[in-house]
Amino acid sequence: MKLSVGIFFGGFFAALGVLLFLVAFGTDYWLLATEIGRCSKAPEDAGGEKATFHHEGFFWRCWFSGNVGENNASMWNFWYTNQSPSKNCTHAYLSPFPLIRDEHNSTSYDSAIIYRGFWTVLMLLGVLTIVMASFFIICAAPFASHILYKAGGGFFIIAGVLFSLVVVMYVIWIQAVADLENYTTMKKMDCPDFAVYVRYGWSFMLAPIGVFFALLAGMLFLLVGRAIYLHSD
Repeated sequence: MKLSVGIFFGGFFAALGVLLFLVAFGTDYWLLATEIGRCSKAPEDAGGEKATFHHEGFFWRCWFSGNVGENNASMWNFWYTNQSPSKNCTHAYLSPFPLIRDEHNSTSYDSAIIYRGFWTVLMLLGVLTIVMASFFIICAAPFASHILYKAGGGFFIIAGVLFSLVVVMYVIWIQAVADLENYTTMKKMDCPDFAVYVRYGWSFMLAPIGVFFALLAGMLFLLVGRAIYLHSD
């Protein structure tokens, strides 16, 4: 009975972890940024001050224009129904916000791309590992194999650790590597009233929750594998 309960909750937590990992991996809302500043782009009678909204994830960085509101840093500005019908997108790993090739020296740009490369590799390894963990658990269920349960549990824990590193590296990216202060200073040379608001998006927030469920599922499956092994003796 206790073994069945452990398998059930392990599978439930594993399913949640896999779902959250895949959603975080596949959606482009790890970073949300709002740029405000007329910068001589819009005439005075253009119907209100405009803002540029950026959002990026693993695959794409997109941006679209909108009107300046009372709460420019709100996540609701990036909700699907609030976005412009048309927006521009580019590959995030080649042009991450706010680094733009034409506006930064090559050394800074290349360093940022190398850092993003390591982040990309860890992300892919995390997704691959949790898919392999799911495969081991699915194969373990019909045969009650303690080896497969232990292997699946170990891979879930490894996936949780990898995604933990992904989250930490992204925080370092926003706080240090992206160099938002210099980006803002550079923009203010042409646009004194320029301001940028940056925050983490819901894709980023899903990743730590997925880490928790993956680690929990991994520990449960390790215990299940040990219990099956002890009962088989």
